[in-house]
Amino acid sequence: MKDFDEIYQRLEAIKAPGLLSADRPREGDPEDKTDKGRAGEAFVLIEPAAAKEFLIAVRDDAELAFDILADLTATDPDTEDENFWLNLHLLSLGHGHRLAIKAMVPKADPVVPSMVDAHMAAHFHERECAEMFGITFEGNPDPRNILLPDDWEGHPLRKDYEFPKEYHGISCE
Repeated sequence: MKDFDEIYQRLEAIKAPGLLSADRPREGDPEDKTDKGRAGEAFVLIEPAAAKEFLIAVRDDAELAFDILADLTATDPDTEDENFWLNLHLLSLGHGHRLAIKAMVPKADPVVPSMVDAHMAAHFHERECAEMFGITFEGNPDPRNILLPDDWEGHPLRKDYEFPKEYHGISCE
């Protein structure tokens, strides 16, 4: 099993498409309630346009062999933020290591190539992400809604979303 630094060095060695940087968490001060230090897991930052090629490269590299797309979702950090964070988690069953990946997707034009060609598991994740955040996954073979009715307006997980007062005459309050 490789640790994050070994994985990142391998990503650089194979010139993983779209790789921008690595971000490692720092320890926050548990006594300081104003400490805004980033806790959590280390992740790599990639270009959203290169996401599919990145996933194929890390899947097909024998030393990395990230054969499972465990999760693909997004977050809307703030109404003032210009980007969504696209979040992916990969797992290598053979090697037992994991990788967290993030990409900043502009809210003004939230379009990312579909990753279904790299991992079939991306199919339903992308559909859910499209419904909840309004991110378009160009090339997804079946972009229909899976959670919301076809005529639902808006994207419920966006920070600027206003929940409707009613839907087809049914109160939502």
